[in-house]
Amino acid sequence: MLVAAAVCPCPPLLVPDLAAGAAPELDPARAACTDALGLLAAARPDRLVVVGPGEEREHGAYAEGARGSFRGFGVDLDVRLGRAGTDAAEPSARPLPVSLAVAAWLLERTGWADAPIEGLGVGEPLTPERCIEIGREVAARAERVALLVMGDASACRTLKAPGYLDERAAPFDASVARALGKADVAALKTLDTELAHELMASGRAPWQVLAGAAEETDLSGALLYEDAPYGVGYLVATWS
Repeated sequence: MLVAAAVCPCPPLLVPDLAAGAAPELDPARAACTDALGLLAAARPDRLVVVGPGEEREHGAYAEGARGSFRGFGVDLDVRLGRAGTDAAEPSARPLPVSLAVAAWLLERTGWADAPIEGLGVGEPLTPERCIEIGREVAARAERVALLVMGDASACRTLKAPGYLDERAAPFDASVARALGKADVAALKTLDTELAHELMASGRAPWQVLAGAAEETDLSGALLYEDAPYGVGYLVATWS
C-alpha cells in the first residue's frame, strides 16, 4: 500500500557538478527535493520504489545497488541506487537511466538509509492505462510502500527552451502542478498524453504510475516548488 510519495524533477543540472557556475539557480529546487525526501523517510516505508523516465518502450526494473554515471555529461561522477554498503546489483548490470541516476544522487545526498530501494524506468510510449496498472502493482509490493517519482513538466516554456516556446506549455504545467499539489489522482489519470508528448513532458508516464499506486489511498498533497528556470517546468510535491 502506498503511504507516501515525493515528486521531483530529473534534469542532470540538478547535480551541482554538472551545473558548474549555474548551480545556484537550482538551489531552491534542491532544497525542496531534500524536504520531500525527508517526508518519505518520516513515513517509515518498508520499501522505496524510484520511478522515472526510462529508455525502455515499456518499463524496466533496476535492483538496489544498480549504478549510474554522469560521465556522458563530461563529469567523472558515478552514483549507486541504494544504501551505503549495499551492492546487490552486479557491476555488469545495465546502467541506470539519467532520471534514476539523478534520483540516486538525491538519495545519496540526503543519506537515505530507511528502507530497501528498487528502481523502475518507464517508457514514454506507455499508455495511461498501462501506467496505472504498473502503479497498482508497485503499491502491492509491500505493506508500506513509498514512491520517489522523477520527471519534468513541459520543455517549451521559453524561446530558449529545448522545445522552443509553445503557448500551451504554461497552462499544461499549471494543471499538473494543481494535480500534484492536491494529490488529485483523477486529474493525473486523464492527462493529455498527446499534448504531454508534444510539449516534451517527461514526467507524464511516471506521474500516471503514481496515480495508479495511489488509487486505494487517501493522501494529501503539497506543492513545494514550481518554476521553469531553463524553459523546462520543474515541480516538487509531496503526498502523505
